[in-house]
Amino acid sequence: MMVMMAEEAPLNGRNRMLAAMRGEDRLDGTGFAPITMMYAADLIGETYRRYETEAEIQARGQIAVAERFDSSVVSAISDPGVEAHDLGARVEFPEQSPAHMVEEDSLLKEATDLVPLVGRGPVAPESGERMSNRLAAVRTMKERVGDALLVEGWVEGPCAESADLRGINRLMMDFFGDPSFLTDLLDFVTAQAIAFARAQLDAGADIIGIGDAAASLVGPDIYKEWIAPRTRKYVDAVHGAGGLVRLHICGRTEQLADTIGTYGVDMIDVDFGNDIVAMRAAFEANDPDGVGPAIAGNIDPVTELKDGTPDRLASRLEECREAAGDRFIVGAGCEVPRGTPEANLDAMMEFARNGA
Repeated sequence: MMVMMAEEAPLNGRNRMLAAMRGEDRLDGTGFAPITMMYAADLIGETYRRYETEAEIQARGQIAVAERFDSSVVSAISDPGVEAHDLGARVEFPEQSPAHMVEEDSLLKEATDLVPLVGRGPVAPESGERMSNRLAAVRTMKERVGDALLVEGWVEGPCAESADLRGINRLMMDFFGDPSFLTDLLDFVTAQAIAFARAQLDAGADIIGIGDAAASLVGPDIYKEWIAPRTRKYVDAVHGAGGLVRLHICGRTEQLADTIGTYGVDMIDVDFGNDIVAMRAAFEANDPDGVGPAIAGNIDPVTELKDGTPDRLASRLEECREAAGDRFIVGAGCEVPRGTPEANLDAMMEFARNGA
């Protein structure tokens, strides 16, 4: 099914999103970029296991969300186990929740387990079972939405993917352990992610999301020394291939804002609990162009989106827009929870159309 919003309005969802990233003053509204995974699967009546493992179902779910709520993006984000699975990690697939790694049986339980991975090099995304499925989802979405919406690919960030392969607890200790091992690990996952991001761009993605949830668990010094140089390589590679970049780090990230501001990303999700005003100031102060990225989110996905009211949500969105400025994009701080009332998503949709 082809999304027809491009014929219904002077600005389609893609153009509204791009205008927001450029900070253009538009009467037609702003971008609406909710992260919908379990919500999308539920909307089309599919199990989450099928949604994350079958490209056709994922594309159908994303397009259903876009058609129902006039969102600006269809996204191939599904779970953190895509790259890890194809590298050989043990990944479990519950029927109705996202795939996850089994930490007690991590692929890199011992540091020496990294040697064969580095020796073999990154897996070609087209040959990986799950990476190739994501490529198929991107192709299908692009075929069906054309230029009406932005098609978003997704990769795991350097801290998150290292945690997926090593185990989060071991990784936290590694920052104070063997610097040679940590360098090799982070460089390996960076090479894998760049190959995967480029393959998604070749498949039709317009923007690549970098999800680095684990990065909010480290302090600013560790982040600046170990994670930032690799993240910058991700960003430069995607930009060099003609794509846009969306950075998504769950949790409190104010302490990382000075460093994040140097990347030149096009868009960043600011999770709830963070001070947008302070983060925006840090982004602009550290951006070589003094502009900073478009800012999305800051809405609490549970108390304000799932359990809140449309009126209160509209009020919070206005507060976020005032704090974020002209580059504000409507979205929750993180994933839209399953069970969120349609009326609340409608309130976000209407704000994106009219209130921004």
